[in-house]
Amino acid sequence: MIICPNCQHKEMSGAIYCSECGAQLIDMTITTHKIFTAETRQAFKDSTGQVQPIPPPESLQSWISLNMIESGQILPLADRTEFTLGRSAEAQPIVPDVDLTPYNAYANGVSRLHAVLKLIQDQIIIMDLGSSNGTYLNGTRLIPYVEMPVVHGDVIYLGKLKMQLLIE
Repeated sequence: MIICPNCQHKEMSGAIYCSECGAQLIDMTITTHKIFTAETRQAFKDSTGQVQPIPPPESLQSWISLNMIESGQILPLADRTEFTLGRSAEAQPIVPDVDLTPYNAYANGVSRLHAVLKLIQDQIIIMDLGSSNGTYLNGTRLIPYVEMPVVHGDVIYLGKLKMQLLIE
């Protein structure tokens, strides 16, 4: 058991954030990666000191992954710049790009189309799609249909389903 230093709520061992108040429970040292902007793509110096252009990425393979915190499984997302997150339902035509049904999505309050992750001009954003049980970013509830930037290591709750963003 871990006890939250902020609200004294008891969490299971291995928890990163308090499910009650969103406070960080452990000291995480997260390595981040530079996301190149249009300015930084223009040029860089190679080992000889010569300025060389940075080639654009060859593909979007695995630019982002979701660490399903409860199961520890990593879901790599590839080949697109936008992903809807949600769950499937029998006899319903709505199917999200990332179906979280195998992760007990229904019981955790995940809507069929709950949220969207997008890569827009070297920035990654998340947006709640008017879900019934809300989307939370590091413990703060998102306003529906308002884009919020996310970074490597952010923890997202879709209802009560917890996942961590891993950005390449």
